[in-house]
Amino acid sequence: MAKYQIYSNQTATNNNWVKLIPTDWKIVPLKYMCHGFVKDGPHETPEFIDEGVPFLSVDGIQNNKLLFDGCRYISTEDDARFSLKCKPQKGDILLGKAASVGKVAFVESDKDFNVWSPLAVIRPKDIKLGKFIYYCLQSYELQLQCDVFSNSNTQKNLGMTTIDNLSFPYPSIEEAEKISEFLDHETAKIDSLIAKQQQLIQLLKEKRQAVISHAVTKGLNPNVPMKDSVVEWLGEVPEHWNVSRFKFVCTNIIAGPFGSSITKDMYVPSGYKVYGQEQVIPNDFEIGDYYISEKDYTELSRYVVCPKDILISCVGTFGKIAVFPENAQKGIINPRLIKATLLNKFNPYFFREYLKSDAVFKQFEQLSRGGTMGVINIGILNEIVAVIPPRIEQDNIYNFIQQQKNKFNSLIQKAELAIQLMRERRIALISAAVTGKIDVRNWQNPNNNNEAKMEFSA
Repeated sequence: MAKYQIYSNQTATNNNWVKLIPTDWKIVPLKYMCHGFVKDGPHETPEFIDEGVPFLSVDGIQNNKLLFDGCRYISTEDDARFSLKCKPQKGDILLGKAASVGKVAFVESDKDFNVWSPLAVIRPKDIKLGKFIYYCLQSYELQLQCDVFSNSNTQKNLGMTTIDNLSFPYPSIEEAEKISEFLDHETAKIDSLIAKQQQLIQLLKEKRQAVISHAVTKGLNPNVPMKDSVVEWLGEVPEHWNVSRFKFVCTNIIAGPFGSSITKDMYVPSGYKVYGQEQVIPNDFEIGDYYISEKDYTELSRYVVCPKDILISCVGTFGKIAVFPENAQKGIINPRLIKATLLNKFNPYFFREYLKSDAVFKQFEQLSRGGTMGVINIGILNEIVAVIPPRIEQDNIYNFIQQQKNKFNSLIQKAELAIQLMRERRIALISAAVTGKIDVRNWQNPNNNNEAKMEFSA
């Protein structure tokens, strides 16, 4: 913040949240800056319809913006009834007061919509205060208050009276407007940089997947003779590779037990572990605390999972696949997994990567057509076409993939760190501006200067 000016006169406050403010500022409860008390949406559950008036809850705020894509809708009759209590309008501020406490958005347009009870609607007494309140609610000082004052039974919740009495810094309306204009400009620059880093991360992930998919379907030698695999999704493969159904790579493929075979009353505090998506999706077999007795383990021995078994999530997004590690506790799979045991001559880690490749995903899409996407069964898995390089190549390809993953993951982590630092910078800048730690009264919007130059040159 060294490049910004500071106020020459500041005064200590008796407030627990904002200790120091410019001499001519005040600390006031939010309600003193508002037109009436803060309101919230209905506490009843309305009947949702396919089309109608958009109806937002706290999940309708993402990255300080209102998100209408995929939102719920209510009838015009319900909207009219709910509007008697609360109806957001342009210039209002929305604050998450239940579950995701502290989420905040500014209503930028005249779009017709309404809100549910997890959102509080804050209406400033002067339209010029709206953006200032919006930025204050993103500051360290206000986010801390929201966190401290939210009670928690099953989820965090901010009471309406509590919101009305949150402590806010209060400059003159003209100064508040200037601070908001400054923050609009500066946060837009930071948000643009964050968006570019997010795009970079997406590109890196796509490139990583492309490199892996190419390695497991084309090999590592670009000069090797190729042959037609006679499979649309694979195209050409190295001439010396075999192409076969996945079932012929395995000694067996078994789906988890039917739900009636393993019930909650079978679970015990310790014993033999029950593995499911909880472990496969993060590829972490140390987590989880579902166990069965030795007797049940013996009776369900068909579903015992062994080191190097490939475990596949059969419900949800295809591609959640892991290899059961050597050091994991003994246990069985639950009904949401399929386990494939490979012939000893094959590398399960190579086939894990192959099963996660684009070529297999396209096959899965094709084989699932007419069925339920996101659900895989043994019949579909048996029909997946697999490439079979010599074992030495399987090992080399897997080692290459690990090296590529490490390289791309390092780049992704650097981009994620940059985003984290920029977000911290954003909050720090907002906090400094709205609490008077920096003086932006003489700040000039450079965009206005550019516009003036353009007009003059014209």
